[in-house]
Amino acid sequence: MSVLTNPSLLLLRNSEELKGKSILVVNFVQDGFLNELKTLNPQSKITAFSYNHANGEFAKNISGIDVTISHTINSGDYDLVILYYPKSKPELLMALDNIRAVISKDAELLVVGENKSGVKSIEKQLAGKAEFSNKIDSAKHCVLYSFSELTINSAFDISTYHKEFTVCVSDIEYTAVSIPGVFNHGALDAGTKILLENAPNLKHGKVLDFGCGAGLIATFLGLKNPALTFTCSDVSALAAYATTQTLKLNNVNGEAILSDGLNSIVGKFDLIISNPPFHTGIATDYSVAESFLTHAKQHLTKAGKLTIVANSFLKYPPILETQFDSYHTVFKNNKFAVYSS
Repeated sequence: MSVLTNPSLLLLRNSEELKGKSILVVNFVQDGFLNELKTLNPQSKITAFSYNHANGEFAKNISGIDVTISHTINSGDYDLVILYYPKSKPELLMALDNIRAVISKDAELLVVGENKSGVKSIEKQLAGKAEFSNKIDSAKHCVLYSFSELTINSAFDISTYHKEFTVCVSDIEYTAVSIPGVFNHGALDAGTKILLENAPNLKHGKVLDFGCGAGLIATFLGLKNPALTFTCSDVSALAAYATTQTLKLNNVNGEAILSDGLNSIVGKFDLIISNPPFHTGIATDYSVAESFLTHAKQHLTKAGKLTIVANSFLKYPPILETQFDSYHTVFKNNKFAVYSS
């Protein structure tokens, strides 16, 4: 039994609310909540939805739960939806639109989140879209809201959320597609720009774009050298979807796959290139990047190269030193460094 997070504890404290015939849990977390929910609803159909592949891997073996990892929630005529409030507000608004297209007309929506997540603005975000709203409970720095008589959306089409933008780096200009919830939504971030300006010029071979976001790195390299083929990986189904759109729009030869770190990556590459994800919060967490650097070598051909960009303050050089015989700093300013090995 996994430890329960505070939002899950608050939900279970209100277990009388957690009853339905067809239940949808959106943006679920990696804890024991889904097991508890199944125990409360042994006969019900329960669907756990996430945009995050790692969450899917966590939940896929829970018995009696249908797990869906995708960029869109499919129709299920749900009469109860439990939404864990996400970090990204644009992603939240898109998810709410999607939810209102897959529920039954008498469905109830429960929204739970930590105070610091911004959950307290949910009533404003659903204003005019639900007849009734109620703050049910709050404890452990979390709040739980309930909404009913929601306005139903006749359909949900993610393409209405496409945001096209122009990327212009080193004489190469192209259009990229992003959607809410994707890293640095709708813009080229400073780190990736520096990485592209200092990327190795590979003429042909296989490239892995790790943590691909909207596919900006692969598209840039593919337009520069059309003989390259790309595997683009990300833990986010929203990113994989955006990358697919960007590659297609620019006729770049590549595919986007879902992977938690390097877990789903097979084969070897002539170049692995990345602006690896790390989390800055109260503590800087770069465990994903650290694990990536530790295992990247296994996916490089004999002459293969790894090139990454990182915030200058992150302690990557010692890891690179341990994993690779040699590495060099291609570029460094007070904010970013590009390392190649």
